[in-house]
Amino acid sequence: MDLNKEALDYHALPRPGKIELGLTKPCATQRDLSLAYTPGVAVPCLEIQKDESASYQYTSRGNLVAVISNGTAVLGLGDIGAAAGKPVMEGKGVLFKRFAGIDVFDLEVKTHDPDEFIELVANLEPTFGGINLEDIKAPECFKIEQALIERMNIPVFHDDQHGTAIISGAALVNGCVLLDKKLEDIRIVVCGAGAAGIACAKFYVALGAKRENVWLVDSKGVVTTKRDDLTPEKAEFAVDTKAKLLADAVKGADVFAGLSRAGLLTGEMVKTMANSPMIFAMANPTPEIFPDEVRAVRSDAIIATGRSDFPNQVNNVLGFPFIFRGALDVRARKINEEMKLAASRALARLTREDVPDVVLRAYGLQTLRFGRDYIIPKPFDPRVLTWEASAVAEAAASSGVARMPIESVEDYRESLIASRSHGQEFLSQIRHKARDQEKRIIFPDGEHDTIIRAVHILREERLVSPVLVGNVERIHTRALELGVRLEGATIIDPLAHEDIESLAKHLYEKRKRKGLTWADALYYAARPDWFASLMVDLGHVDGLVAGISRSHPFVMQAILQVIPLRKGVERVSGMFIVLTRDRLYFLADCTAQIDPTAQHLAETAIFTANVARRFSQREVKVAMLSYSNFGTVQTPQTEKIRKAIELVRQAQPDLCIDGEMQADTAISPTIQARSFPFCELGGRANVLIFPDLASGNITSKLLQHIGGLEAIGPLTLGLSKPVNVLHPSCDVEDVVNAAAMTVIECLEGVM
Repeated sequence: MDLNKEALDYHALPRPGKIELGLTKPCATQRDLSLAYTPGVAVPCLEIQKDESASYQYTSRGNLVAVISNGTAVLGLGDIGAAAGKPVMEGKGVLFKRFAGIDVFDLEVKTHDPDEFIELVANLEPTFGGINLEDIKAPECFKIEQALIERMNIPVFHDDQHGTAIISGAALVNGCVLLDKKLEDIRIVVCGAGAAGIACAKFYVALGAKRENVWLVDSKGVVTTKRDDLTPEKAEFAVDTKAKLLADAVKGADVFAGLSRAGLLTGEMVKTMANSPMIFAMANPTPEIFPDEVRAVRSDAIIATGRSDFPNQVNNVLGFPFIFRGALDVRARKINEEMKLAASRALARLTREDVPDVVLRAYGLQTLRFGRDYIIPKPFDPRVLTWEASAVAEAAASSGVARMPIESVEDYRESLIASRSHGQEFLSQIRHKARDQEKRIIFPDGEHDTIIRAVHILREERLVSPVLVGNVERIHTRALELGVRLEGATIIDPLAHEDIESLAKHLYEKRKRKGLTWADALYYAARPDWFASLMVDLGHVDGLVAGISRSHPFVMQAILQVIPLRKGVERVSGMFIVLTRDRLYFLADCTAQIDPTAQHLAETAIFTANVARRFSQREVKVAMLSYSNFGTVQTPQTEKIRKAIELVRQAQPDLCIDGEMQADTAISPTIQARSFPFCELGGRANVLIFPDLASGNITSKLLQHIGGLEAIGPLTLGLSKPVNVLHPSCDVEDVVNAAAMTVIECLEGVM
């Protein structure tokens, strides 16, 4: 899809915008209403009147940040106005919520008058726990931030100034560690004298660089003492030098920090820099110089950019969510220099730690260690929250601006870990792990709109090397109509495939003693589902995602005639991974076995538990579900479940499994402790095995469509090759997630 149209659709559909309000308290009865509003609401109002700090206890203020802009410096678009900047402010709110669980109201202020802006924001203090200023042009932004810090008793932080400074500061510290250079000895050239450039220059000095060693370059050249056109912020960094141009400034410099525009730094300039230079080309989306251009002239350089497709991404999302998290949690009066330095140093220290498997899995890496290509943490590293927020909270306490200092750093870190959204983290991990593996995944429904749109995303995110089955002309025509690009995708028409007879021969050899004639083999080999299955079985592709155009039983019939089951397996089964805010649930069988035997239930339980072991960070607890609790009903079905549990325990004695039990018993430690203290789960189950297809299928769909939970699947268990069969109601995101999971099966083995 054309990126412009895709971006507009993303923001407009299915409902406008990227954020919404949600209720945190029940409001279903008259009593609820009387507590939420009149007369009950008067009680906390009077408590807050007595003590304004009670607003943090009785309202959402303590977890609420305002993202405020007047739209005068929006991204690289300039002064586009307050309303036009609103999508960016909403986007900032998404990042606050996604990475740190912080709620946001975005406020777009229609004024260019800094005094008017200051007055308006200052009067909003009773509403918020913190203020994030955004996209305000220099030099007004300096005056606005300083005035608000002085007037307000809550944190005020202009991320455009300080975010890049804090993140690149961590990179600078680590670069010096790697190169055995001292901050006070190096010379730094900051290219760009806007809000971010000035803030970076000041922050590098705060970290330990000498002010006279930090040279600033603006659009007119080097900021020197000879110039008479300097603002007070620039004048602070004026140096006594004959250098006039950027090319003059970088000669012999140890560091180039670019916050300007594309292409300003050339390879010839890089050649003149000091030994082992650090080049932070942070202009976005196109840096001042690309890493390969630097590598062509300097193999000893350390390089960082603002882009995600190169190592060492200087990304502000590594800063502001976690800085505000720490500040809010101690009710800091401000975000001071000590807190910013603590955030930067925490990021630097974290990078030098051993990288855990969870991060390697998230990015699909075998190894990752501190070095030239890893001097700042990865944005999706879940440890950033605990390291940075706790460092900020500690610094707020030690510098005297915390009104509620944390009592135990360890306890605080544990609470941060518990607050993470495991569902979103899991989705991020599987996509990062699949990225750049270039596994060939075949899609037999290649002419379907959902597949064509999904393949566009899969190529954009570099998750698979897709193979579409269908008529080449029809697929290209439909892609053009949909506005999507299929570059990098292979399209195969089975009817015109030069090797169709060898595929037919392979099918004939498999099925000739099961009633299949040679003519049948030729016919079926050219049918999309059979063709794709044969391609997988023969190793021409790595995996298969099917089921969008045709019913699940029809597709499974084709696949099972070609691709063998895993050794010792009698039946395939289908699983959903259901994502909630705080955990993952693994549900089976939801697609395949109408009335499974005890043996089949046992197989499904073991397979699903193995998947949970692979992906869940929690102990695997398997509940065998029923309408009965531990023998309260005696029927052939409940007896079948009890027998299945015995078979599982014989096969895997170390697996925590119990049942038969009702669904609420399985997920409620309270019910278990109160009514069934003998239950061996000892807590909430995360693997739920249904007694039949009806209950599994109905439950999984209700959770998604009424419960509003996100799910990956259905995923197919029991086949010997990486194959996943979806259903026609699946959408584009379902296909993308299933394809990423199929890539992981290619890498780690089938589920």
